[in-house]
Amino acid sequence: MATAKVPESQDVTRIERIGAHSHIRGLGLDDTLDARVVSQGMVGQLQARRAAGVILKMIQEGKIAGRALLIAGQPGTGKTAIAMGMAQALGTDTPFTMLSGSEIYSLEMSRTEALTQGFRRSIGVRIKEETEIIEGEVVEIQIDKPASGNGEKRGKLTLKTTEMETIYDLGTKMIEGLIKEKVQAGDVITIDKASGKISKLGRSFARARDYDAMGSSTKFVQCPEGELQKRKEVVHTVSLHEMDVINSRAQGFLALFAGDTGEIKQEIREQIDQKVSEWREEGKAEIVPGVLFIDEVHMLDVECYSFLNRALESPMAPILVFATNRGITRIRGTNYKGPHGMPIDLLDRLLIISTQPYSEKELAQILNIRCEEEDVEMTEDAKDLLTKIAVDASLRYAIHMITVSSLVCAKRKGTEVTVEDVKKVYGLFSDVKRSTQFMMEHQNEFMFSEITHSEPDAPAAAEGDAMTTD
Repeated sequence: MATAKVPESQDVTRIERIGAHSHIRGLGLDDTLDARVVSQGMVGQLQARRAAGVILKMIQEGKIAGRALLIAGQPGTGKTAIAMGMAQALGTDTPFTMLSGSEIYSLEMSRTEALTQGFRRSIGVRIKEETEIIEGEVVEIQIDKPASGNGEKRGKLTLKTTEMETIYDLGTKMIEGLIKEKVQAGDVITIDKASGKISKLGRSFARARDYDAMGSSTKFVQCPEGELQKRKEVVHTVSLHEMDVINSRAQGFLALFAGDTGEIKQEIREQIDQKVSEWREEGKAEIVPGVLFIDEVHMLDVECYSFLNRALESPMAPILVFATNRGITRIRGTNYKGPHGMPIDLLDRLLIISTQPYSEKELAQILNIRCEEEDVEMTEDAKDLLTKIAVDASLRYAIHMITVSSLVCAKRKGTEVTVEDVKKVYGLFSDVKRSTQFMMEHQNEFMFSEITHSEPDAPAAAEGDAMTTD
């Protein structure tokens, strides 16, 4: 007797990209805005997180629109992590836009236009509108197909609430919508009268025993009460930039997906601002000031800083959050130096949060969180060695070693990363200190490696800057 061969089943796993800050879930604060030592992926930086929490509270209450915040600290001290924590804590309803200072120079538009679009992306408009809907439990669906097979489909839909029952005649479009949503007797549905859109809310509790087995995704809801036809308030949140794009391109809404928005005329923006002001007066809309986060803000030039100074005074300005790891350095576009590479008049407008280097204990906690995030099993001795490397070299270098050590472990068919795996990776890849030491020892073997004996902190003049001679 022949036996049927059953193919081996394979587990389908969900693939997610793990980023540098994918473990951040929030700022890790309690109800009194005090920072927990380890919470929501955040470790240490208690004072900086507490300060960010105060700003966050003010943003949520709408009290800090048109203000700016600067997060300043050494590389690898969690500046971007704090900004990401703020974004997570604000939720999806508050716009949060991330830009890099160097990114502005690579866009095919002027720098001020790029910043303006960033500003407009970070301001949401919550539009309220009332719509008529039909909501009820499906009692019966009858679809009459023509005998020839070519004519229009006709049908009847019986809906009920706890108080009434009505029969509706169906056209071809409504029948297609019901078939697409796989609506059947016992489902609770809503129909938007304006657009004809059908939404399935779930299955009625009264029909829960119709089938012996149901999928885990089956949702049960109560049969609606009152009348079938109701007025419902619908709230949409769109950014001012989305409204600009839709009104400035021939293809309208599809321009949002094209990506090439180009420069937008000021007249269009003024018309949209005027319309939004009218909606606010009528009570149809409200402004949701979001957050524009600009990393590497020292890369901006004096023209951008002047624009930001003026833009912060606008009544339609979002909250600006800057981040920089520079000390006293040259302001780009000038021959003058300033703290963080920024002009004094803009710095005077900012609330400044400083981040401090992590302690050895905090580095160990961060590496432990990253091991969990990257799903890497590691022995305690290996974690201790990795922490020591983070102290001697840098946290970022140690974090990079986690996945690479895991690959070395997998190559030898191991299940847990050991000290030997970490040592092997440490030998294969140099950190900044060892690489610099190698360069110093072998500089004569490289091209264009002459060390100049000029002033060590004298910056090279940027392209287009005025050159001065003694």
